[in-house]
Amino acid sequence: MTRKLLLRALAGETLPIPPIWMMRQAGRYLPEYRATREKAGDFLSLCYTPELAAEVTLQPIRRFGFDAAILFADILLVPQALGADLWFVTGEGPRLSTVTTSSDFDRLKPVDAIHETLAPVYETVRILSRALPSETTLIGFAGAPWTVATYMIAGRGTPDQGPAHTLKDEDRPLFEALLDRITEATVLYLSAQIEAGAEVVKLFDSWAGSLKGRDFDAYCVAPAARIVAALKDRHPGIPVIAFPREAGPRYEGFAKETGADCVALDNSVDARWAAKHVQTDGCVQGNLAPGHMVTGGKPLIEATRAICRAFAGGPHIFNLGHGITPDADADNVRLMIDTVRAGNWT
Repeated sequence: MTRKLLLRALAGETLPIPPIWMMRQAGRYLPEYRATREKAGDFLSLCYTPELAAEVTLQPIRRFGFDAAILFADILLVPQALGADLWFVTGEGPRLSTVTTSSDFDRLKPVDAIHETLAPVYETVRILSRALPSETTLIGFAGAPWTVATYMIAGRGTPDQGPAHTLKDEDRPLFEALLDRITEATVLYLSAQIEAGAEVVKLFDSWAGSLKGRDFDAYCVAPAARIVAALKDRHPGIPVIAFPREAGPRYEGFAKETGADCVALDNSVDARWAAKHVQTDGCVQGNLAPGHMVTGGKPLIEATRAICRAFAGGPHIFNLGHGITPDADADNVRLMIDTVRAGNWT
């Protein structure tokens, strides 16, 4: 049997046409997703109902034939499994009970208790491993410890991750204890996804760019390296994609520092620079600006070709530089895929 394209790229193979998938490819830009979301009743019910979560994961595969499907879930399920209250406010996003004191931390559950809450997610993975086409790779994921911690400390998303930086600076032992708890839980969570059938896992550090200098090393690089090492020890051969969004020049060397098999790039990074400074260490993923999925047209085609051209000399997975947005046009997704798969990027 021919090895799946995505797994070949992750193993370091340079392919004539890169495999392709999109972050948030199951989402509100698709009418079939919106219908399933309505059937579920609310976002968390969708995440925790395996049949429906599997359905929305499969929808973009049926429509577009992506080379990979990514499990439909949310990075904040881990805090909830650790005992945080979690709810979503329509039009505003997630809200959580906060961890800002030692007593807040002491109320969290031990890491081995997470599976009780997360069992439906593992069932979704099992359903997908049976239902996906034989050529489609199944990707599991989790939020990276720093990004998850920013939500647990602030109780919501913030523009500058200020509350987390404040706790880090004012009570470093508490901050580091929380990061350790999240790191340990993330290893168990991703390991369970792999045992259920995930063939690749991805670590999303959406707020990595707000960490600078030694803090970046201590709270982005080090936890990622710890998670990757633990997963490689438990599950040899399972590739890990790391996404330290807005890492800028710190993308260089990130694969070597963490042991990740692939580094996903945001769209602020020039693909030609990344080919010289990041792809030399292995597979890269990215990095089309998501706005092209809204505007389409010739600029979409030209930007897609330029990225494929820049990364043609090494292992590459084509993707966006961040998640597709709800106002995207599905026709533009098709145009992007057709442009990548047509080759001839000159």
